[in-house]
Amino acid sequence: MEGMVPLLTTPLPVPHGFTTRLGGVSEGPFSSLNLSAATGDDPKRVAENQRRVLEAFGHPPVAALKQVHGTEVHLVEGPGTWEGDGLLTRTPGLLLRVGVADCYPLLLYHPGGLVGALHAGWRGVVGGILPKALERLLALGLDPREAHLAIGPGIGGACYQVGEEVAEAFARAGLFAFAPDPKAPGKYLLDLERALLLQAKGAGLKEERIYRVGLCTHCDPNLFSHRRDRGRTGRMWGLVLLPR
Repeated sequence: MEGMVPLLTTPLPVPHGFTTRLGGVSEGPFSSLNLSAATGDDPKRVAENQRRVLEAFGHPPVAALKQVHGTEVHLVEGPGTWEGDGLLTRTPGLLLRVGVADCYPLLLYHPGGLVGALHAGWRGVVGGILPKALERLLALGLDPREAHLAIGPGIGGACYQVGEEVAEAFARAGLFAFAPDPKAPGKYLLDLERALLLQAKGAGLKEERIYRVGLCTHCDPNLFSHRRDRGRTGRMWGLVLLPR
């Protein structure tokens, strides 16, 4: 159907999805479903791409983020833009979104009537954005162990080379999800998804309620990757909606 975009989904039991780079109108390095006007793409093309994605959800009100690679999580009740890297809502019909191009988009659902969307790069992961979001559930009277988590596509452990200082930060956090890069002395390969799984299970999430897309942005040509494309690339969205 013209104008509709493909979405990656998981068994998360609420309307949600992760976009790819397919189904849009952008060209060149932004081809074709770039969702960020901050990349240097034609704003009119970006607007059309965004319209197509929102159409798939029925054009609901949207809560978004000005992402800063931190760990602040906002509880929101309506549309708008917040500075930080996480959103939670108990408002039915409000669409939450995060933007990514190697970092991991995380979507949460709690059967007590809450959804969440988190942006998790290495700083957010080592800083504990996922455990902090789950702690917020407890403050709202919801058992975080009953939450469902969907982990979208992100840069895989075999492709994500980092320096010693990043590996040391993960070691200090007790997240041993890295190994020396055999091809580059002094460098390490960091598996962010493994670190997120360690945190999720450490918070008591049940394995059968953790859903993984399992795609590497760096490897998959149908996904945008900031590192692979040396910064000149588009952005994808992770989206989740609490049904009315």
